[in-house]
Order: sequence, then C-alpha cells, then structure tokens
Amino acid sequence: MARVVILGAGIAGHTAALHLRRMLAREHEVVVVSPSAQWNWIPSNIWVGVGRMSADRVVFPLAPVYRRLGIDFHQALATTIFPEGTADDPRPQVEASSTRAQTRGTTERISYDYLINATGPKLNFAATPGLGPEANSLSVCTASHAAATSAVFADLIAAMKRGEHKTIVIGTGHGMCTCEGAAFEYTFNVEHELRAHGVRDMAELIYLSNEYDLGDFGVGGMSFTQMGYTMSSKTWTESLFRERGVTAILRAHVQQVEPGLLHYEQLDGSEHTLAFDFAMLLPPFRGADLKAYDRAGVDVTDRLFAPNGLTKVDADYTPKPYEQWSAADWPKTYRNPSYPNVFAPGIAFAPPHQISMPHTSPNGTVITPAPPRTGMPSGIMAKAVALTIKDLIEHGEHAHPHTASMATMGAACVASAGTGLTRGSAASMTMFPVVPDWKRYPRTGRDVRGTSGELGLAGHWIKAMLHYLFLYKAKARPLWFLIPE
Repeated sequence: MARVVILGAGIAGHTAALHLRRMLAREHEVVVVSPSAQWNWIPSNIWVGVGRMSADRVVFPLAPVYRRLGIDFHQALATTIFPEGTADDPRPQVEASSTRAQTRGTTERISYDYLINATGPKLNFAATPGLGPEANSLSVCTASHAAATSAVFADLIAAMKRGEHKTIVIGTGHGMCTCEGAAFEYTFNVEHELRAHGVRDMAELIYLSNEYDLGDFGVGGMSFTQMGYTMSSKTWTESLFRERGVTAILRAHVQQVEPGLLHYEQLDGSEHTLAFDFAMLLPPFRGADLKAYDRAGVDVTDRLFAPNGLTKVDADYTPKPYEQWSAADWPKTYRNPSYPNVFAPGIAFAPPHQISMPHTSPNGTVITPAPPRTGMPSGIMAKAVALTIKDLIEHGEHAHPHTASMATMGAACVASAGTGLTRGSAASMTMFPVVPDWKRYPRTGRDVRGTSGELGLAGHWIKAMLHYLFLYKAKARPLWFLIPE
C-alpha cells in the first residue's frame, strides 16, 4: 500500500488528487491537506469583483466531494516537512496545524510515500507597505476579496451617478508581480461596467503595471499571425486600450500605498505619486511558509525550497544572463532533486528565471513580471505528476516519468468582460509554447499556428462555458475526466 499526500487543494492540488484517486487501486491512499474548506474557481473571481456574480457561485465545499470519492481530507495548514522521517519514526511525514473551528491549532503528523506540494502562492501583500485588503488597496485574488471589492465598486458607481468624478487604478502592486493577465481582465470588466451603468465619462481608468510594454503579460509578449499579417501583442493590446480610453502606466514598481495615494517608481528611476478613489492592485507571490528537517533534526529547508519559499524541482537554476536563457532550463517532471518522492506542480515550483526580459532601475529595483503558472498549465503539470506517481507505485522506481514542460505546452487565456449571452466581449489569446523556444522557433520564439489573439463575443461565450465546465469537473461529476485540463 502507498500513501500520496497532497498539500493544497487549488487547481494543481485538486487536479492531482482527483486523477490519483481515479487511477489508483483503493488499497492506496490519497490524502489532501489544505487550510481552506472550499475550492475556488479563481478565473471567475473577476466577475465577482465587479458584482456580476456572487461569491457562492465560484466556490464549493471540498469535504463532501472528497468523502464521496474516498479521498482523506485534512483541513489544516502544512508547516513542516520531514522528508527523511524523524529519529522516532523513519517514515517521511508532514506536520500540519488544523484550521477547523473545532480543532484550530492542534497539530498532527501525516506520513507519506509520495508528497505533492501544490500549496500554490502565498499572497505577499507585505512586500509593499500598505498593499492589500487589510490595508489600503483592494484584491480579487480570493472569492472573499472579490466580494469585498465588489461592494466598494458598487459604492463607487453610486457616487459617480451622483455626479462625482473618480480615479480608478488597476494593476500590479509590486515590480515583481505576476498575473498581469488578471489585472488586464479586471480592468476591462470595470470599463464594461462603467459603460453599462452610464458613468464611463465620470471615471479616469488607469492600468498600472510592471510590464515593459503592454501585451507582455509576463511571457515576453507574443506575435499573432492572421491572414498573412504578423502583429505583436503590444500593438494588439495598445489598440484595445485606445479604443476603451484606458490610460497605461508601465514599467512601474509600487513602493507604498497610502489611503487614496500610491507611490511608485518607474524603470528610469523616477518616482511619482498617484491619487486614487479605487485601487485594485495584485500582490507578488511567494511560496508557502514551510520548513524542512532531516532525520537528525537539522534544517534542510534549502534543499527543498528556494529563498522565496517555492519548491526546487528539476529546473536548471544556474545563474546566467538573459542571452543564455533556454527553453531547456524549465522543469519537466517537477521532482525535487534531493528528495525524488517530492513533487511540486503549479505555482508551487520555483521557476529557473523569468520569461520576460529582466529589467532593473538605476536605483537597483527589479521591475520585471514573474512568470505566470496558473490555470491551464497548473492543471497539465498536476496531471503529469499524478501519472508519474501512479506508474511509480505500480511499476517501481524505474518507471518512466511523465513530463509537462512549459517550454513544450501551450496555454489559452480568455479575458472576458460581462456575463450575459449577448452583451459580453472577450480578448482571447493562445500561445504555444508558454516559454519561448528560440531554437525551435527562431522568428518569434513560438509556433505562429498556435499563437493568436482575437476580440469578440465568441471568446466571452467560451469563458462562460469554461466556468460551468470546470466547476463540473472539480466536483468530479460523471465523466469529469473527459474535460481536458
């Protein structure tokens, strides 16, 4: 009998758990440890954040699903890993602290044969003084954040209807943020709502980002070829901003957020202030606060984790200049080299470097997007890890690992505004691969046949369909596994 313990129940962790339980014989155990009692379809938090969808439509309780499937669920926060066991118990194990109301704070140790760290990101609002919903800005990173943001946005709309002009700032709250696509999508949902409520002329809408150019999205930008004409995502995105009257402030690192006033530095070293009435700024990510100790009690955290808390995997972490970056640097199996029974798909793995070209201001401030690893790539990685563990259990340690490198996988992003069948619109983008491979595709770094961008209602329908499909899949309804990651 083997036991697989999964830390985290987001897209990566939940996907791995469902596939493992489906594929493994019942004699093997699948255990999920997650501090949250609910699963959240995060892409739809954007709609919650503008009041087009209630928070209860993007979440559901995990316990009933896991109970039905035969997955052992521990609502707890993992704090410590003992990858070699302890002096008293040689089995590898995890220590976790309960987050259930009835048992909050009590600890337990769970042994494992294989461990999947899918804890995802820690929302590092503390990296920027004054950033976050507990301070002076808003967020849509969680369903509860988005619901609170929606209430503030409704008050803002009401004030504009009374004749008050407002300044709205949306974007990234630090020079090393990721998820620029989410900020982009929320910007155009807000713009859509302002027009729908008849107050677009009462608002100055500003997109503030650490991107070097519009359309970078943390992936170095893209080239779209349509009808024989090649257009950059920069040109494509700039045209959308002009059409919707959105002002962009780029190459920016937010230094501090005060009530109604943010301070930021730009890549040229200049420093500025910007007054606002409403600011939704995304935080940078870091790894979960996990420690690791060997059997003798010696701290081996640095063997499992990078300094930012993300898990070391089979990537090439050799420091090298941008000109020497390669698609081959990126991990394929998400397996830790020191402890090969530990895996980390999704946001939890430490990338070897950014995808976008790195930039540093004259003041030494890094202003470069971190690489996105959310949504579709996280699910693909998680399934590959699940397949690898299944084969290791069934065929032994010489089983061939399954791979899912971001340098060989594609991704699709649909940034939709509105939720109706006839009045929504969307910016739909695909790219292949996610990490550019300049050796294989020397002209643009990506296959032009798999990289595209389009605007229109059809993409909005796809986004709405994905909302229902992935909730269906996450609830493990009949034939859920036929829905691709």
